[in-house]
Amino acid sequence: MKIHEYQAKTLLRAFQLPVPRGDSAVTVEEASKVAASLPGPVWVVKAQIHAGGRGKGGGVKIARSTDEVRKHAGAILGMQLVTPQTGPSGKAVKRLLVEEGANIASEMYLAVTLDRTVSQLVVMASAAGGMDIEEVAAHSPEKLFKEWVHPSIHLRDFQSRRLARRLGLPGTALRQFTEITRDLLRLYEECDCTLAEINPLVLTKEGSLVALDAKLDFDDNALFRHPKFQELRDPNEEDPAETQARKFDLSYISLDGNIGCMVNGAGLAMATMDIIKLAGGSPANFLDVGGGATEDKVREAFKIILGDPKVRAILVNIFGGIMKCDIIAAGVVAAARELQLKVPLVVRLEGTNVEQGKKLLAESGLRIITVAGMQEAAQKVVEATEGAGSR
Repeated sequence: MKIHEYQAKTLLRAFQLPVPRGDSAVTVEEASKVAASLPGPVWVVKAQIHAGGRGKGGGVKIARSTDEVRKHAGAILGMQLVTPQTGPSGKAVKRLLVEEGANIASEMYLAVTLDRTVSQLVVMASAAGGMDIEEVAAHSPEKLFKEWVHPSIHLRDFQSRRLARRLGLPGTALRQFTEITRDLLRLYEECDCTLAEINPLVLTKEGSLVALDAKLDFDDNALFRHPKFQELRDPNEEDPAETQARKFDLSYISLDGNIGCMVNGAGLAMATMDIIKLAGGSPANFLDVGGGATEDKVREAFKIILGDPKVRAILVNIFGGIMKCDIIAAGVVAAARELQLKVPLVVRLEGTNVEQGKKLLAESGLRIITVAGMQEAAQKVVEATEGAGSR
């Protein structure tokens, strides 16, 4: 789960991390009041969307008077902000963050995440902070410094000091950096994050460090431990199909292809997408119905898949263990009839009650392509997609 920058900074502040003073606003008048409550003489007006690169898209503006705050707030609120992370359609800006400016001497990058290759948390830092950290990681990885956190030892102060020295921080800031890395790591662990990022972390000309921007992502599977985090969710920033899927305990992620996938089990779902790509197709989604799907759940899954106008064909790939193939087949038939399915449908069933499931499909009277193996399923659905035309 992602949250806005202003929400992330509230959490950073709760963990004693240094952030600029400021507040969010949803109107020009609110933005003006926030600016009036801050000392100035420089303010920053920032669009609040779940995407990076806002500055390049015109979503971050410097104001040197309250009149400029009003001007920038009026220009940014309601704009369709396009960044490298939003896609060409962009995202509508419905909220701002107005905060005090900083007297910046240099910008750095600092983040905590999980390094799955070694099964340890990693603290990453770079002196090349700012908007283009992705380019640094891709093309100049030697500029991204890392310290790994042993699960039983935790981060040691000497590791933080080593990072600070590689960043070229002076003595006073070096001590503050050690505290910041410790507190950011504590936030990451206590809040069950998948990413805790400060970009940029700035050294001011006065010699102190300030988190000028922040990004926090939470592990969806751990949200039951943090019920208050649900209040931070902004449905306007989330895919409506993914929001609908959560209501029925479906794991759904929208993708760019045109072949809808309905599978049980995350591993099988990923293998299904891989074999579709291998056959020359492109999956439109990841959708795992889980091990205990009902007819209703299958029907809702079909509705979500067909809600994507890009979908030209559907592949159902089920291996029934706990899941029974006849339940899936009944749900598929019911959904196809209710929704008056017009796109080609390929179904591959194996496992518990597979013969009953195949019989239900065969006797349904519907145009369903049944196959025995995954490779054949992928080939058939790609062929069906190529012949389906537009919806």
